[in-house]
Amino acid sequence: MTRELDDKDFDEIFTIINDAAVAYKGVIPEDRWHEPYMPKEELAQQIAEGVRFLGCEQEGQLIGVMGIQERGDVFLIRHAYVRTSLRKKGVGTLLIREITKNINKPILIGTWKSAVWAISFYQKNGYTLVSEQQKNLLLKKYWNIPERQIETSVVLADEAFMNGSVNGGES
Repeated sequence: MTRELDDKDFDEIFTIINDAAVAYKGVIPEDRWHEPYMPKEELAQQIAEGVRFLGCEQEGQLIGVMGIQERGDVFLIRHAYVRTSLRKKGVGTLLIREITKNINKPILIGTWKSAVWAISFYQKNGYTLVSEQQKNLLLKKYWNIPERQIETSVVLADEAFMNGSVNGGES
């Protein structure tokens, strides 16, 4: 079952993100890893900046989360995580389908270049990697991340974006 998450779910969102993000340790560049992966202050800031979370529950326990953020002419999928013990059981697919089903703008997703499992997941769900040049433009336009993270990330886009519904990130 999925549901929109709210303030009372904050601690569980924090726990799931940091449990699942352990998969990045030793995979993403060492200078980008820290513990916790997402501190509570950063999560609170993301929510304050408009990231809304959808959660998946099983037997009354929150097992996966995915955020979405409207950024002008696009939506961004943000912070998609499933508890480590419950990966590869369809939770992520359920969340991405539910969170995007009523979206009327193109959707972009940023992730780590070295997180091949995440890239594969998004590709299986219909998203396409954009070019390196386009990725750099998009990350600078729609995300607020350091240059080093831009260098080590990729962006995937939905069909609407790939078909030209947005100007490709050019200002």
